[in-house]
Amino acid sequence: MTTATPTLVLRSLDRGWNYARWERELPDDGNRYEVIDGVLYMTTSPSNFHQWIISRFLRYIGHPAEDAGLAYAFIAPIGVLMPGCDPVQPDFLLVRQDRASIIHDRRIYGVPDLIAEILSPSNPEQDTDIKRGVYARAGVPEYWIVRPATRDVLVCWQPDAALGDYAQVRLVTADAQLASPTLPLRVAVADLFAGAPDTTL
Repeated sequence: MTTATPTLVLRSLDRGWNYARWERELPDDGNRYEVIDGVLYMTTSPSNFHQWIISRFLRYIGHPAEDAGLAYAFIAPIGVLMPGCDPVQPDFLLVRQDRASIIHDRRIYGVPDLIAEILSPSNPEQDTDIKRGVYARAGVPEYWIVRPATRDVLVCWQPDAALGDYAQVRLVTADAQLASPTLPLRVAVADLFAGAPDTTL
């Protein structure tokens, strides 16, 4: 496994960002722009392996969930507006089909039922700390932190808004089955990483 040039992450010094300013001032340049608790974060394009993992999420989780009439699947870039996120762009998310009313006007206006983020080696704290906290405070029922370097997934559920974290956390190892604690979903963790033509982080 090799490591490429790290993904660049920049954050604004001021906390005056919101959705209106995000829509008005930011270019469509291939970078990911997110506003978390008023701070603007800019992340450059992810690696091929990162994108490959997202495609596996669609194949093994998103499409089966849609085919079963359970949920709609989305991948970044997609604007999600919920408390503390104005907007945020998760790598992968599910919205239950019975909650489809939050999907409108090109965005998702509300709390998804599951969010997954794939860690970048250059800025893991953005997903492990910043987003984990804001997702818990917003009430996201289930949050997966996917770790390509170790080929495993940290599953977080039972959000505690006051604590700003999840009451339940479980590490699902590379050789295990990942069974969602909140949705009827199951996937072999190895399938989320297998077959990539380039595993450079």
